[in-house]
Amino acid sequence: MIDALGSVGSLLLVGGTSDIAVATAHRYLRERPLRVVVAARDTPRRSAVAEELRAAGGRVEVVDFDADDPGSPARAVAEAAAGGDIDVAVVAFGQLGDAEQLRTDAAAAAHLAQVNYVAAVAVGTELAGRMRTQGHGEIVALSSVAGERVRKANYVYGSTKAGMDAFYSGLGDSLAGSGVSVLVVRPGFVRSKMTEGMPDAPLATTPEAVAEAIVAGVRGGRHTIWVPGAMRWVMSGLRHTPRAIFRRLPF
Repeated sequence: MIDALGSVGSLLLVGGTSDIAVATAHRYLRERPLRVVVAARDTPRRSAVAEELRAAGGRVEVVDFDADDPGSPARAVAEAAAGGDIDVAVVAFGQLGDAEQLRTDAAAAAHLAQVNYVAAVAVGTELAGRMRTQGHGEIVALSSVAGERVRKANYVYGSTKAGMDAFYSGLGDSLAGSGVSVLVVRPGFVRSKMTEGMPDAPLATTPEAVAEAIVAGVRGGRHTIWVPGAMRWVMSGLRHTPRAIFRRLPF
């Protein structure tokens, strides 16, 4: 359970090979040893992450999770909960996709929606049920500023993040008073393996900076954060830009 000083005893990483998820685990492990459950596909990367977090002081468990498998969210959350209460769960899985392919390939677009939205809804629903039962917990949902105002350059990805963001925002509202909270995290461009090879966007950030913001947000009882913080005001301006002007912007 999260103690009076905000210290976390257990952490579930759903999409546990994500650079942001791993950075978040490291950030918590700097404060104290804790149980870390890495939920991800069975790959060499998952094994490497587990060993890395054990070396950092984590009591690490691994469970299988595959966003392509409709039954996986229930199994993964149940297995993680079987080892004890889940104080903080970070929902960190997702794909960017190829924007050009997604314009014309309906199967690829549907697959991206399955991974980024449908599976995220299932995971959030399972986590909320478990945490209600245990009487406490924090769900951290990694959204994106791409979902705040969907751009023509990546509208399929942006729409999946818009849906995911709306779901977790509404889930947080529905959990008010239950002892369970939801933090929606809206990073801008993050330098990570997902964006490797892409040029930096303005206000680019790092997984470590996002992790610091997550820990501060959980501790401060926040429901929504932007990383970096200046993205909040950038996105506010874009949300209020008239559509006729917005569609002529070069991105």
